[in-house]
Amino acid sequence: MQLEESSRMVQTTSTLEARTIPDSTLGQIHADNPRMKARNVDVFYADKHAIDNISLDIGSGQVISFIGPSGCGKSTFLRCLNRMNDTIDSCRVSGEIMIDDQNIYDSSIDVVLLRARVGMVFQKPNPFPKSIFDNVAYGPRIHGLATSKVELDHIVETSLQRAGLWEEVRDRLDQPGTGLSGGQQQRLCIARAIAVSPEVILMDEPCSALDPIATAKIEELISELREQYTIVIVTHSMQQAARVSDRTAYFHLGKLIEVGDTKQVFTNPLHALTQDYITGRFG
Repeated sequence: MQLEESSRMVQTTSTLEARTIPDSTLGQIHADNPRMKARNVDVFYADKHAIDNISLDIGSGQVISFIGPSGCGKSTFLRCLNRMNDTIDSCRVSGEIMIDDQNIYDSSIDVVLLRARVGMVFQKPNPFPKSIFDNVAYGPRIHGLATSKVELDHIVETSLQRAGLWEEVRDRLDQPGTGLSGGQQQRLCIARAIAVSPEVILMDEPCSALDPIATAKIEELISELREQYTIVIVTHSMQQAARVSDRTAYFHLGKLIEVGDTKQVFTNPLHALTQDYITGRFG
């Protein structure tokens, strides 16, 4: 009896959520100076419809946060932006994602070069089993960005400086990157991403495995990097989204419910689902 009642409650909640999802995204999907434009993007994992008809501009020189409950599709959509979902055999993506007016899913696109332009920092720090220097130098080497040792040294130093790590590692560049603390490893991964001069940096919950002090350093770094890069960050922390982002997009059950200026989304959301999530009623 109790099981049947619980089942009815779950079904009622699911039906209510499905009824209240708007037919189209609320707020402003467009950006004044878009670096990337997604239009009518759908993602399927085999028969599961994970992303449902999402359109969104990623504004140049802005930080945009993707928020929403677990399983809502925010990380899946993030991975669409540099075709990381290509590595999943059952994944199928439709629609268009444009950069410089070219669809990144066009068959003519070199995915390796795309991922240099649109870099990724993952949830868990993943330095290569190489020295700190070689972690950062790896991308410039394979893309031929340095023509001499002096030029490569400059790229490595500059990248580590931009990642706020240079002063902490300058005297041990030959030591393994895996020997750094968790927060330092994540900044090393950011240095590795920016060493190939990307236009966009994707960050999938970059602070979820870090302590508060390391998290504060990453957030400070994001604020500094926004002057040179477009940044897209997935986060479960409402406080983090409010602190670091210019725009916020709220995802729910594979749909983009609402997007707008971060202050507006957090203080005057346009949809009840957004309001319920940011006030902690579910998620």
